[in-house]
Amino acid sequence: MAKVTILSTPGCAPCATAKKMLARIVERMPIEVEEINVMGRPDLLEKYMFTAMPGIVIDGKLEFSGLPDEKELRERLINKGKKSTQVNK
Repeated sequence: MAKVTILSTPGCAPCATAKKMLARIVERMPIEVEEINVMGRPDLLEKYMFTAMPGIVIDGKLEFSGLPDEKELRERLINKGKKSTQVNK
């Protein structure tokens, strides 16, 4: 199961859109979603080096800086699932 972390800030409209997008994706595939408010978290800004909100981290790797296209996000998650299944065989 992929773990998706949304790096967001309060009042961020693209962050809210990303959360809604992920809620739709969760209905169709098993993923874990966590949201982290990065205000006052320079450690996260330094670690992931994202330049736009939201930062979308999948399994510990920054995959998107800024709001992704829903289809592209879903495809990235599907591909991550395929890779982890191949590793576990």
